[in-house]
Amino acid sequence: MLKPVSHALPNTFEFETSALVKPSGFREYDARWWFGHPASDVQPELNLIGVQALGMGLGTLIQRLGAGPDIVVGHDFRSYSMSIKLALVAGLLAAGARVKDIGLALSPMAYFAQFALDTQSVAMVTASHNENGWTGVKMGAQRPLTFGPDEMSALKEIVLSGDFDLKGSGTYEFVADFRETYLADVTVGKQIRRRLKVVAACGNGTAGAFAPQALEAIGCEVIPLDIELDHSFPRYNPNPEDMAMLHAIRDKVLETGADVGLGFDGDGDRCGVVDNEGNEIFADKVGVMLARDISSVHPGSKFVVDVKSTGLFNTDPTLLANGAVTDYWKTGHSYIKRRVAELGAIAGFEKSGHFFFNPPIGRGYDDGLVTAVAICEMLDRSPSKSMADLYRDLPVTYGTPTMSPHCGDDVKYGVVEKVVAEFTRMKDAGELFAGQKIVDLITVNGVRVVSEDGTWGLVRASSNKPELVVVVESPVSSERRRAMFDAVDAVMRRNREVGAYNQTF
Repeated sequence: MLKPVSHALPNTFEFETSALVKPSGFREYDARWWFGHPASDVQPELNLIGVQALGMGLGTLIQRLGAGPDIVVGHDFRSYSMSIKLALVAGLLAAGARVKDIGLALSPMAYFAQFALDTQSVAMVTASHNENGWTGVKMGAQRPLTFGPDEMSALKEIVLSGDFDLKGSGTYEFVADFRETYLADVTVGKQIRRRLKVVAACGNGTAGAFAPQALEAIGCEVIPLDIELDHSFPRYNPNPEDMAMLHAIRDKVLETGADVGLGFDGDGDRCGVVDNEGNEIFADKVGVMLARDISSVHPGSKFVVDVKSTGLFNTDPTLLANGAVTDYWKTGHSYIKRRVAELGAIAGFEKSGHFFFNPPIGRGYDDGLVTAVAICEMLDRSPSKSMADLYRDLPVTYGTPTMSPHCGDDVKYGVVEKVVAEFTRMKDAGELFAGQKIVDLITVNGVRVVSEDGTWGLVRASSNKPELVVVVESPVSSERRRAMFDAVDAVMRRNREVGAYNQTF
C-alpha cells in the first residue's frame, strides 16, 4: 500500500519512488505546496507521485462523503499545472472516480462545471495568486461549497495514512470547448447600455483567455493589459491585492482615460479595481459600493464580509437606509462561501477580492468575471457618476493594504494564540492600547482589536502561506491608523518567530 513520506530530496532514488506529501500543505480550506522552481533552492514539498496519492485520497473521500464518483477537474496556466492535474487524475481513476476534465480553466469555471455537468465534486489544480513554484488544489463535494477544515482534515488523514479505497474502474472524459459554455453563462442577459472603457489586467495569468472576451460580450470597450498567457509572469504576479499590479492598472487607466480598471488573479476568482482617476480601491471598499448598489435594487439585503474588511458595512448611512444587514465572518473563500449559503445572504465580500453572489446575481461561488460584470452594471445604473464619484460618496476611512509578515506554518497559529491572549489580558485590565481603551475584541478569526474611536487592527494566521495577516483601519485619521499599526506590531514583535513584512503602507 502506498504511504506518503514528508521529506525526500530531489535527484535521489527516494524522490523518484516515494510519494512526497508534506503535511503542512493541507490548509484550512484548500491544499498548497511548494512544488519547486529552477531559480529556488527551497526543497519541494510535493512530487508527482505525491499528487497521485492526493488523487487517490480525494477519490476515496468524495465517495465516503456520499457525493458519488463523478468529479470535475481543471488546471490553471502554470508550466507544471497540467502535469500535476494528470497525476491527480491517475490517482482519482485508481479510486474509481469518473473524471470530467474541462482542461485549462479558471477556478470559477470549474465551479460552474459542477452545475453545468451535473457533478457534485470538483478538483481545480491552481496556485491561485501564489508565486511560481507553488501549486495546490481547490476541492469540493457539495456545490457550490468548497472544502472546509473538517473535509481537509479527513483528506489529510486518508492521504498521510494511505487509507485508500482503490476500486479501480474509473473513467475519464475530456469536455471540449467548455470555455465557451462558461463565458456564455457569465454574460447572458448582461448587456449594459453605458459604453464603458475598461482596462482588463490579467498579469499574464489564466484570466487573459477569459476576462477580455466576457467584458466585450456585455458591451464594454476593452483595453487589454498583460493578457497574453505567459506562465513566467514577466511583469508582476497576477494578484490584484499586490500594489505592483494595482500600480500597473492605474498607469494604464490614466494613460487611456478608461472608466475603470479591473485586475484578475491567477485563477480568476478575484477582481481588483482602480477608478477613472487612478485611485486603487481596496476590495472591501468596492464591496461597500456594490452592497449600496445591490441593496438599492434589493432592499433589506443581507451581506457577509470577512474580519479584514472595513467597518463601513456596519456604519454606512446608505446601507443603513436600505435596511442592509452585514455579518462579519472568518477570512477565507470557503468560510465566506459557506456563511453566505447558511444565512441566505445575497452576497459576500472579502478584502482579498473574493466576492460571492447568490441568485439572482450568481450561484454562490467566487468568480472574478461575475464580479467584473456586477461592477459594470453598478456603473450602468449610475450613468451620471464615474467610478471615482461612487468612491468619493463613501465615508472617508484610512485603511492599510493587507500586510503579511513571515511566520512559519508550524508556529503561526501558536503566535496568534499568544497575541489574542495578550489583547484579552489588556482589555480585561482596562489598559490603554494605542492611546485608548479597547472596547471590543472580535476573535472569530484571529483577533480584531477595536478602540474607542472605532480604529481597529487585525492579526490572524494566513490560511495558505507561512505568514501572518495584519490589517488596520481608522475612521478618524491617518495618524490614528499609524498609532494602531505601531501598537499591534509591537505586540506581535514579542514573538521572535515573526519576520519581515511583504509590504507596508
